[in-house]
Amino acid sequence: MKSNLTHSTIHFPNTDYSALTLKREKPLFNHLTLQNSPILFGCRTGICGTCLVSACGDLLPPNAEEQEVLEILAPDLPDARLACQIKATGDVSLTSLKL
Repeated sequence: MKSNLTHSTIHFPNTDYSALTLKREKPLFNHLTLQNSPILFGCRTGICGTCLVSACGDLLPPNAEEQEVLEILAPDLPDARLACQIKATGDVSLTSLKL
């Protein structure tokens, strides 16, 4: 995916949701809603796992707390992330993971 210097485009493959353009490195939970995203959010702090997704593209790696939750919820899924914790540094595709 080709990225912009100041913005990231968030794609939702295989859904009817349009891509969103957001400022780079801003937490996604501030911008994704039921109206513009198929990703559901619960706690928005990275502990409930409601927003578990497969994420591909340009994003910062998970911090230690997110990694700990991912090891519990999706130990065999290397692209798994908690959408509420993602800060995109370029274009990203998100697919909801329903466990």
